Amino acid sequence: MKKGTDQKDKLIALRRIEGQVRGVQKMVEEQRYCVDILYAIGAAIGALRNVENNILKDHLNACVRKAFTGNSKRDKNAKLEEIHRIFKDLRR
Repeated sequence: MKKGTDQKDKLIALRRIEGQVRGVQKMVEEQRYCVDILYAIGAAIGALRNVENNILKDHLNACVRKAFTGNSKRDKNAKLEEIHRIFKDLRR
């Protein structure tokens, strides 16, 4: 993963998500209205997907690009397999 501002932004987002999850826990403890809890969960999931997308984008722009600008056919094939596996696993 890239270092620097992008990584700091991701960590800030993850800490915010952590707070959202703690908020959901509190809502459950307080026996809040189910629909409100579901919306809070949806917001946390959406935020996680956003971080996930940013990390995937960074991976494609750095690691995958590096493999495809090189001369190794084996590295290119390995990256294609890796990308396929990532999408398959993330769709579960």
